[in-house]
Amino acid sequence: MTIRHPKGAAARILLTSVFGPYAQDDEFGSRVINPMELYHNQVTKAQGSFSLRMHHRSWGIMMIQENISAPCTVLDFPTREVFARELTSHHYDIVGISSIIMNVGKVREMCRLVRQLSPQSVIVVGGHVAAIPGLEHMIDADHIVRGEGISWMRRYLGEDETAPIRHPHIFSSFGMRAMGIRVPTPAHTTAATIIPSVGCPLGCNFCTTSSFFGGKGKFQNFYDTGDELFRVMNEMESAMKVRSFFMMDENFLLHRKRAIELLDRMKENGKSWALYVFSSANAISKYAMEELVELGVSWIWMGLESPRAGYAKLKGTDTLQLAHELRQHGIKVLGSTIVGLEHHTPDNIVPEIEHAVAHETDFHQFMLYTPVPGTPLYQEMAEQGKLLDVDLADIHGQYKFNFRHAAISRDDSKKFLDWAFWRDFERNGPSLFRICRTTLEGWKRYKDHPDPRIRERFEWEVRALKSAYNACLWAMEWRLKKTNEAVSKQVHALRREIEKEFGGLTRVAAALFGPVLLWTSKREEKRLARGRTYEPHTIIERTNWASA
Repeated sequence: MTIRHPKGAAARILLTSVFGPYAQDDEFGSRVINPMELYHNQVTKAQGSFSLRMHHRSWGIMMIQENISAPCTVLDFPTREVFARELTSHHYDIVGISSIIMNVGKVREMCRLVRQLSPQSVIVVGGHVAAIPGLEHMIDADHIVRGEGISWMRRYLGEDETAPIRHPHIFSSFGMRAMGIRVPTPAHTTAATIIPSVGCPLGCNFCTTSSFFGGKGKFQNFYDTGDELFRVMNEMESAMKVRSFFMMDENFLLHRKRAIELLDRMKENGKSWALYVFSSANAISKYAMEELVELGVSWIWMGLESPRAGYAKLKGTDTLQLAHELRQHGIKVLGSTIVGLEHHTPDNIVPEIEHAVAHETDFHQFMLYTPVPGTPLYQEMAEQGKLLDVDLADIHGQYKFNFRHAAISRDDSKKFLDWAFWRDFERNGPSLFRICRTTLEGWKRYKDHPDPRIRERFEWEVRALKSAYNACLWAMEWRLKKTNEAVSKQVHALRREIEKEFGGLTRVAAALFGPVLLWTSKREEKRLARGRTYEPHTIIERTNWASA
């Protein structure tokens, strides 16, 4: 039976993320170790003041807002007080709350506040929190939406759920910090986010995204063809003044026909765009390096998991060789490795972590093997009686096991995870150094390429090496001299190579700004030692509001 709101598209809607602050321990489930920062939380967390710090918008509710005609407010990263004030200062017929699983305590409190302050509102809860079995008994909501939310909201408002998807203008990140300073990010230097698809047909048993959108073999394309994607990208380039795109698709290169069609349109129109993508190793291996470079692939997030893992996405691929080859062509790699797989023991887990670190990826994410509610792995562990009684706020893969492992204790799981991050940083150095190295490799290989599109992209990508990045390298070199002499020497060699390539102004930039960054990075280390955290600012956006 189709459920519809009695006011249809005239209903006034509030779509909100959960309230902050986030990087602190509180009664609602926030945790200091789980800030609202993807990179610092899961990738560069052991890199201190060298860590990349940034925030990302709540893209799901932005997509829903863009694809309904009803008067709608998006409230992103509110405080509890701002959320309450929004409820009382405007009349809302529907309040939609989006959350991930560990913030279920905040969802519960927000539902309570809606009942108290806006009792006429229908409460709709979506996002990954909806995957929790029995969620309807934990929170006071009228509707819990599992899976893709655009079509559900369109149906609920009586709108055409099959209408083409309109993509909102989304900058991929904001509030970037590194080396102890806020990094200026003019619009034309920031990537736009595009969501071509949701779900992943490969369906790894631990993957929350795959299971949330239907599981193995299931995915939903918002844009089926390269022509459709090109039109969206072209419009964003014009409106947002961007030339790089973060493709938020679990396995973008797996859809080869769409990718090659996009490449054809880019060639026809002389587009020198940069693409940042997620892709599995087996999907990447279906492309020649020249095709990836022509397509503008500048950065790939690739699952490495474990050399003994049986996941289909790794089948028949030498990931060490692949990562090395990608970097030789100027393509930055973010490797992702699972710590604590079922075959891991205290004896074999260290060599496997060393194997992961040996990929020398530009970034490396380490995550604990985690049965997350809603995944096949969670169901399997539940049936085997291996799940531990762990607060949902602590089930996120960056703390401790939430299941009984055959060989590794819960406390030791955190020790191995922390060691993996430390070891990657100790051997390979700051990710900022690594991306400079890969960018220079791409420049040297392609600066004289006969295709002007390719030359133009690498000229654009290398621009920061000539100034800001070289100053960062100067500060890194001096900071690491006492703590990691081997990496300090590598940084020095790279800096000299950059200066040789680009000349005097590059040396001047390092001499002028390097000492400043050395001081700010030392200051940042002291701040972090005192418990300094960073929070995203509240964002309020209203659409179709004039008629509300």
